[in-house]
Amino acid sequence: MLLGQLSFAINDTIVKYAVKLTKNDYSTLGVIFIRGIFTSFFIFLFIIILSKSKIYKVFTNKKSYLRGLFEVLTALFFFAGLILMPMADVYTLLMTTPFMVTLYAAFFLKEKVGIRRWTAVIVGFVGVIIVINPHNLEFGFLFILPIISAFFLTMRDAVTKEIVNRHNVLEITFVTSVFVMLFSGIGSILLNVRIEFSNLIYIFVSSIFLCSGYLCSVLTIFYAPLSLTASIRYSVIVFGMILGYLYLGEVPSINMIIGALIISASGLFVIKRQKELGKIN
Repeated sequence: MLLGQLSFAINDTIVKYAVKLTKNDYSTLGVIFIRGIFTSFFIFLFIIILSKSKIYKVFTNKKSYLRGLFEVLTALFFFAGLILMPMADVYTLLMTTPFMVTLYAAFFLKEKVGIRRWTAVIVGFVGVIIVINPHNLEFGFLFILPIISAFFLTMRDAVTKEIVNRHNVLEITFVTSVFVMLFSGIGSILLNVRIEFSNLIYIFVSSIFLCSGYLCSVLTIFYAPLSLTASIRYSVIVFGMILGYLYLGEVPSINMIIGALIISASGLFVIKRQKELGKIN
């Protein structure tokens, strides 16, 4: 899980760097499109070599299309925030996902949520407010972008829970990758985005790290208890701070660091509480 989060963070750093080189924020769609071609090809090879599945069966599960749509919306708002905001801020606000999952479970799945989990949700929300720092809004409405992304990420995971099994993880990932590739390609055409082939090496390398992130996540699901690894997801905030500072010149603010610690602590408490209740191993 640690390697997976590091891979995702490196991928995002390279994408943001490649977009900055073009000096055109809309070029994000072109970068994601080319990256999607590479990533889909690599995952296709994984399916053929590792799972030896017949490729036409990959597209028979209609709910994987819904998951793909949620992934597209997640990526759309995530990368919009990533290009316009510091990486650490985006990752921190994206980590509101555990609290959204709690809200979704309580109101839509009718799960019983105790006072401790509600307290953790409220504390996590306080952490978000600290990160946003409403008394000194440097980015204004942009803070809503990763939060919307977290919402669609929650919906994506809800659909994934319904359809995933030991044998179809790569297949679901492939459908998702193809969806993101197609939608970003259509967006590039509609907005007349010019693809900078001079950035091709950066995009190729980012696709390798993206595949690495997917593969590490799959291996984590197979070989480790969820409760052991779920908390490691918060490491992406640390990686975002370090990579953003080293390669993009983004210096995290004090309120961002404090808010990140609060969000991480409250999220870890939710996971710990779930383990105590026996809902996760």
